[in-house]
Amino acid sequence: MSDERSGAAATPAGPASEEPTVERLPALIRESAPLVLVVGDLLLDRWWRGGSARLSREAPAPVVDLVDRTDAPGGAANTAMNLAALGARVRLVGAVGDDESGGQLCATLSAAGVDVSGVIRRPGGSTVTKTRIMADDQVLVRVDDGDRGRASAEEEGLLADAIEAAVDGAQALVVCDYGSGVLHGEVGGHLESVVAARPGLLTVVDAHDLARWRSLSPDIVTPNEAEAALLLRHARSWPGVGPDRIASFVAASDDLLTLSAATTVVVTLDRDGTVAIGRDSEPFATLAHPAAEKFASGAGDTFTAALTAAVACGAAMPVATTIAQHAADVVVGRFGTAVCSTSDLEARVSLDGPVAVDAEDLAAIVADERRDGRRVVFTNGCFDVLHRGHTSYLRQAKALGDLLVVAINSDESVRRLKGPERPINPAADRAAVLASLECVDLVTVFETDTPIPLLERLEPDVYVKGGDYSPEMLEETTVVRAYGGDVRIVDYVSAHSTTSMVERIRSRREDPVP
Repeated sequence: MSDERSGAAATPAGPASEEPTVERLPALIRESAPLVLVVGDLLLDRWWRGGSARLSREAPAPVVDLVDRTDAPGGAANTAMNLAALGARVRLVGAVGDDESGGQLCATLSAAGVDVSGVIRRPGGSTVTKTRIMADDQVLVRVDDGDRGRASAEEEGLLADAIEAAVDGAQALVVCDYGSGVLHGEVGGHLESVVAARPGLLTVVDAHDLARWRSLSPDIVTPNEAEAALLLRHARSWPGVGPDRIASFVAASDDLLTLSAATTVVVTLDRDGTVAIGRDSEPFATLAHPAAEKFASGAGDTFTAALTAAVACGAAMPVATTIAQHAADVVVGRFGTAVCSTSDLEARVSLDGPVAVDAEDLAAIVADERRDGRRVVFTNGCFDVLHRGHTSYLRQAKALGDLLVVAINSDESVRRLKGPERPINPAADRAAVLASLECVDLVTVFETDTPIPLLERLEPDVYVKGGDYSPEMLEETTVVRAYGGDVRIVDYVSAHSTTSMVERIRSRREDPVP
């Protein structure tokens, strides 16, 4: 790849004087709105869920009593959805069947702001679908259906024309090749010509077989462990992946870069995070936040989307890789094929700025999470000086569901409840400390003396308080039980209270110095 392309890819889309940071990037992506062309394999992910309490008479297989069906764009369509959710302008090129699933896929993408004018409909064809059937939170089977294989000569021509029209003005191109065959043949050759003719186009490849795309000399490739190992099968010196997976791929840096012809290779390693390997830079690793992954799908698509958007906005690779890891962590903790929005990412990375989510945004997030089948847990308090009692009961609260929302009293509310000398710490600081805890997902601030108006609006599945209460002592209990929620009292760590802690500090300060 020429130096001209390498330099152009690093040019920020926003103000030239602004140095993108992890904390600033979510807003910068939204403000800059880079134009990204996604070309790739489109599919529809389906999640069918229900309970199972008996076996079929016909075979030793569980009978699933279906209660919920969830459909979401998958593959390259999921990459496009995530880019749009982060604030990028997105054009999508690919092929779907001329069927109900294809129409549903295009409608969902269009509603999310993705330009689908480059998506062709195959007459008489069926859209690729992946249906996962779950019983009691366990995937039993995945059924794959739909047309696969090389596009016809006519379809290749239509795709080439769509790429030519969509690439005009684009700052980045993402190629998503998951082996369906649609991008092979003349389409792949046309993409090579498009990239060669546009030296300033940031080119990112996410493919099962990266060797197919080395002719693009991509700026970035994003293989997972299996895809990186597949690429390295051509390297005689490759011993395979050892116990330290990051070290294994760092040792193979030269081969990864040579065989992919990429400027940067970012290997995604699920629970071990990622490692970015560049031609002219030291390897850089990120850490993942472990989460149950059996319900998650498409975290790699989210990672690629966030990485592309960040680099298109001028972020250095360590910063871009870190922001992409945060985005992947967000969706890994959610059910099904999910997306990471700007607000999700801001909440994940922000420590210094305002981290509390306002009531309106919180209600929308909670509604989305509940539609995805997640159990919402809610608790509240002043949390003025965080101590062991707080962290113990917050961890217990998190264990009761999937998403923990912590509501803190505003400064004025604390003064009404605790007196004019409280709070010790302002709401912004209290929220930032809570948001930094791994067990806390969302923090909000409320102005009233009780969280009842917020409970009525959110209707969380579980309302939690510490063990120095009983449900009958709480005004909130009637409200929660009225809408069908559960009130839980968790263990309380004695001898740890903010009031006693503040009194001890004051008494020591007031003791005369001998």
